[in-house]
Amino acid sequence: MSVLVEISQQLQKGKAKNVKILVQQAIDEGIPAQEILEGGLLHGMGIIGEKFKNNEVFVPEVLVAARAMNMGAEILKPLLAEAGVKASGKVALGTVKGDLHDIGKNLVKMMMEGKGLEVVDLGIDVPPEKFVEAATNDNCQIIACSALLTTTMGVMQEVVDAAEKAGIRDKVKIMIGGAPVTQAFCDQIGADSYTPDASTAAEQAAKFCAQ
Repeated sequence: MSVLVEISQQLQKGKAKNVKILVQQAIDEGIPAQEILEGGLLHGMGIIGEKFKNNEVFVPEVLVAARAMNMGAEILKPLLAEAGVKASGKVALGTVKGDLHDIGKNLVKMMMEGKGLEVVDLGIDVPPEKFVEAATNDNCQIIACSALLTTTMGVMQEVVDAAEKAGIRDKVKIMIGGAPVTQAFCDQIGADSYTPDASTAAEQAAKFCAQ
């Protein structure tokens, strides 16, 4: 079994220590950092993302897998920087004002980082102007808003309005997601994209940044 397959499998089981050891082993074997990231860590996280989408694993499994991925990624970071692997885009991500859920947001962050995007994580309970400020100051191509409550969905409209008011609406794509959010709601508020889950969100974000 190749070390990359092993990294992927150990990551899916959430075995962070094993992942760290295997990542180091892969580096020692001379496998390029980008390959270890994509063929090992992101491959494993992608499978977890799919399984989560299909209700085959649940939030606790995803969180331990993500922790394992982060520990492996820590070792790779300096090597990726050295190899000049630049982020393919930048996303300002947060859970909207009034909403304190962060698990979905954290999943999206991991999946987006998994696609090679840089994520500015604004946390939870984020007011519209903070999204706009981050997008402006950090030169983000995307604002991604998450909401888990029907009562906080309306804030997404305020984010779109705030971006228009700040004059950055033509430069920034606004993505929305979360349990109560729908495509119809996305069209209604004039956002650019609604995605039903973290893996799809990451794919769409990568597409936007490639444009």
